[in-house]
Amino acid sequence: MSEAPDAKASDTLRPPRGRLPAWLAGQLRNVAPFATLLVLVGFFWAASDSFATLGNLQNILTQISVTAIIAVGLTFVILCAEIDLSVASIANATGIVAAYFTAQDASVTIANVPLPGWAAILIALASCFALGWVNGFGLTRIGIPSFIMTLAMLQIAAGICALLVRGQIAYAVPPLIATLGSRSLGPVPWIVIVAAIFLLIGHIVLTYTRFGRYVYMTGGNREAAENSGVNVRLILSAVMIISAVCSGVAGMLGVAYFGSAQQNEFDTYLLDSISAVVVGGTSLFGGQGGIGNTIIGLFVLGVLNNGLDHVNIDSFLKILIRGLILLIALVINVYAQRLRAAR
Repeated sequence: MSEAPDAKASDTLRPPRGRLPAWLAGQLRNVAPFATLLVLVGFFWAASDSFATLGNLQNILTQISVTAIIAVGLTFVILCAEIDLSVASIANATGIVAAYFTAQDASVTIANVPLPGWAAILIALASCFALGWVNGFGLTRIGIPSFIMTLAMLQIAAGICALLVRGQIAYAVPPLIATLGSRSLGPVPWIVIVAAIFLLIGHIVLTYTRFGRYVYMTGGNREAAENSGVNVRLILSAVMIISAVCSGVAGMLGVAYFGSAQQNEFDTYLLDSISAVVVGGTSLFGGQGGIGNTIIGLFVLGVLNNGLDHVNIDSFLKILIRGLILLIALVINVYAQRLRAAR
């Protein structure tokens, strides 16, 4: 008779059966990227003496800064269950526009009408805003799927790049852009500070504003969002413009960071920015994820790319490894969505 209460008490202290697997299922999209980051850091820390240093941390932060700014805007788009394939081309076009309208050296004859630095920046920002508006108009008013619409914009922006530079290279950028893209505030590069500001603003907007709630509602259940009074067309247009403007700013800073503006300079950033968002755990189906996930994804890619440079590995194998990690992230993303739907 005396053993029954003890047995019952021990049962109440024991977690309910199935509680832990259910929690893991619900958090799989968040846990997996963080675990991947820890594994990568631990591996490269053990494999290379030059990896775990403050100087290398600064290198990683600088290397992911341009991708981070692009990924902020892309996070808004993917949270709405859409995609933007034009981010890299818009970044390239905006950077070239900023350089095109900046006074060049006497040996460079790309810009026939040099303008003050502030005017060149405004024209560049207006250009990326306009390209984002066209993306939003095609998606919401004409009804073109975002994949096709932004694929067309990728070609349009690439055409703008080719038309402006015509195979040449521009080196001059507005002084403000040169400072933010290539100089430092003490030991911290300005481009890292700008990327951190964009990430912080993106997190605040998505987490604490009505617009952010509407973004999640639009991505989670578009029909329910419309029935709740959300202007879904406006939200989709807005996120396309946000994505383009973020890409444009990244493009201008990237030109200063690279030291020149030329055609196809940002081509690799399309895969990098999408990978950062997806690897971090933001759902391709919309409504799940956020800037916090994107930050983890950025560090996963940054640590991976940087760490591979510190170990003796075939350079061509790096591309394969990055592709495999992206594939694993996509599998986890889809699997997590199925678990969520089953629950």
